[in-house]
Amino acid sequence: MNHDIVEKNIGIMLGLVIAVISLGGLAEIVPLYWQDAVVEPVPGLRPLTALELEGRDIYIREGCVGCHSQMIRPLQAETERYGHYSVAGESVYDHPFLFGSKRTGPDLARVGKRYSDEWHRAHLVNPRDVVPESNMPGFPWLADNTLDGADTAAKMEVLRTLGVPYTDADIAGAQAAVAGKTEMASVIAFLQQLGTHLGKGAR
Repeated sequence: MNHDIVEKNIGIMLGLVIAVISLGGLAEIVPLYWQDAVVEPVPGLRPLTALELEGRDIYIREGCVGCHSQMIRPLQAETERYGHYSVAGESVYDHPFLFGSKRTGPDLARVGKRYSDEWHRAHLVNPRDVVPESNMPGFPWLADNTLDGADTAAKMEVLRTLGVPYTDADIAGAQAAVAGKTEMASVIAFLQQLGTHLGKGAR
């Protein structure tokens, strides 16, 4: 093809750019689907409980992922601060992924069990009560809002179609597991399980 034609016709150039990017992306992404380290869950990984699942949805709703990443890079400075680097097998049940890229606040990939439920509760109501230099907003309304669980089972059924191994018993008991619980309790439950499934001997 004549170079002048490509350079002077934005439509042709755009089409060729899209084709090159698409082929390059396919060459990078498609092979990952056949790598066990990417598609197989780490030993001990379990799906989120009904309460944790609701907490994850509230975490998304409130925009937490906009300031907190959940992906520790394999760099010394990162692993010294946050812990073991993130492994793809930890996230195979996540839909959507919450890796994030912005760190206005710290990475939360290994925050599970690092603090008590009481600490998280105080932090979510007014972060400066426990971290004086924090610029995170408070979320006190989470303690007042209660869940009814009306949609929890339906969410789990959809996730099961995507490969999350929820059982019939998990789905049947979903509404009862969350009904009457506060949004605060569900967010804390979600945070307390983050990063707890990767064994200490993981590489």
